[in-house]
Amino acid sequence: MTDHSPEVATVPAKAQRVLVLQGGGALGSYQAGAYQALCHFDFEPEWVAGISIGAVNAAIIAGNEGQIRVKRLKEFWEMVSAPVPWKPIGKSDHSRELFNSTSAALIATFGVPGFFVPRVPPAPLWPPGSPQAESYYDTAPLKKTLERLVDFDRINDLKTRLSVGAVGVTSGNFKYFDNYEFKKLGKTIGPEHIMASGALPPGFPSVVIDGEHYWDGGIASNTPLDFVLDAELDRDMLIFQVDLFSARGDLPTSLLEATEREKDIRFSSRTRMNTDKNKQLHNARRAARELISKLPDYLKNDPSVEFLAKASRESTVTVVHLIYRSKNYESSSKDYDFSHVAMVEHWESGVRDVHLSMRHKDWLEKPQSGETMVTYDLTGDVTAPPPKRSE
Repeated sequence: MTDHSPEVATVPAKAQRVLVLQGGGALGSYQAGAYQALCHFDFEPEWVAGISIGAVNAAIIAGNEGQIRVKRLKEFWEMVSAPVPWKPIGKSDHSRELFNSTSAALIATFGVPGFFVPRVPPAPLWPPGSPQAESYYDTAPLKKTLERLVDFDRINDLKTRLSVGAVGVTSGNFKYFDNYEFKKLGKTIGPEHIMASGALPPGFPSVVIDGEHYWDGGIASNTPLDFVLDAELDRDMLIFQVDLFSARGDLPTSLLEATEREKDIRFSSRTRMNTDKNKQLHNARRAARELISKLPDYLKNDPSVEFLAKASRESTVTVVHLIYRSKNYESSSKDYDFSHVAMVEHWESGVRDVHLSMRHKDWLEKPQSGETMVTYDLTGDVTAPPPKRSE
């Protein structure tokens, strides 16, 4: 994993720094590389929100002092990147695709160190209703890993805000475990909350918290951006959202490509929907404020107007959207190919994409011309012209 030096010095906008991390299994090392690069640009997140593997990365970041966060991320990803007894032969896409698929198959068979192990006997052989019958793997190793790499006392002391999302198995309701909100209720964040956010069935078992079973938050929404925008209306925010699946892609030409494309769309669609919805909401709030300012004085004390004035209050938001772009040789197994080769590639892609994005200083400015929310999408192509602001 290389450590690129920044080519262009920039100073982020004076706003609350927020890091938003999507789910995506083995692709999560892209987020770790992106965070490593962000450290070069004075981006010390005050708030980290994540789902699934994004929740694991978020917990490691929030649960450690700034100077050792990258070290802890490297420890985690070096541990869970399974060693494969051979290396890719040749540089062709076909050779790499064969290597990646074989690596993913081995991992699916034997599990990942410090993360999950296959059940013995397999889940179908356990009695219905037993905890072992609901998942192919046991995630007990992940609990020990989190306890070793994450200082939960630091999280519960509110040194950094942490929010992770999960879904109630029986209720179907989305739930965020947020250390700021928990503090008000006298509760604490623990390893189980992080594991609940990443309990993707039928691979991983549900996690019981306060009598409710929880599954991976990505089942309902694979990004916590919506929660972040709803929870903060007072302070301006500079948000780096790191997503692991791209909404855009080529037309599939085979069954394997079709399977990969379906997964990309399924896990990226809600990200785009949430961004579009929140931009519409910001525009509606601005319109309400402009309308109220035009009302005659005798109407401004009307209870309905006072309610609208309060509801239209908001901060300004800039979202820089980093999206991992799959290599030609990657397939639908890319999110569970925990091979060391793939991990390093993803990590270095995250580093590279952050340095590319930081070349565009206007991304780090406060929204102009009365705008309250702007978003920027990174193309991932270093030869492309500067990316345009999302509409």
